Amino acid sequence: MIKFIEVTIEDIPLLQRLAREIWYAHYPSIISLEQIAYMLDWMYSSSTITAELTEGYQWRIIQQDELPVGFLAYNFEKTQLKVKLNKLYVLPAYHKQGIGQLALQYVIAQARQMNAQAVYLTVNKKNQSAISAYLKAGFYIERSEVFDIGQGFYMDDYVMQYDLS
Repeated sequence: MIKFIEVTIEDIPLLQRLAREIWYAHYPSIISLEQIAYMLDWMYSSSTITAELTEGYQWRIIQQDELPVGFLAYNFEKTQLKVKLNKLYVLPAYHKQGIGQLALQYVIAQARQMNAQAVYLTVNKKNQSAISAYLKAGFYIERSEVFDIGQGFYMDDYVMQYDLS
């Protein structure tokens, strides 16, 4: 059984361990090891996660039969009436089991409860497995965008959206 467990400050080391394991297994064919290290330090530092939790970001650990197998994070952007899915990661050993699709449906259901009009996310253009999963779930490519994330690194992404109306 899949559960989505609300993250507390005490869960930050677990999130960091899962992020490192997932990113180093998945992203070396997409971005450099230097960029992976930079992004992990930037997005998964204790101070960043703590700030996001304080600011109302919703972080969840994805559990399968009490075992942590991934995580997700999203936030409601009131001015746009959209939910941004910031993170959705599942350990490689648990891919192709429908966990990602269940996680997407969970976030979509949460967005509906918030009266959002859409859910959106960014995904690296070379991340074909994720793009395929999002398309399967009903998302569409809304636009292409390049984000300067500092230290000479960029994210070359698609912005994908799921309309709730």
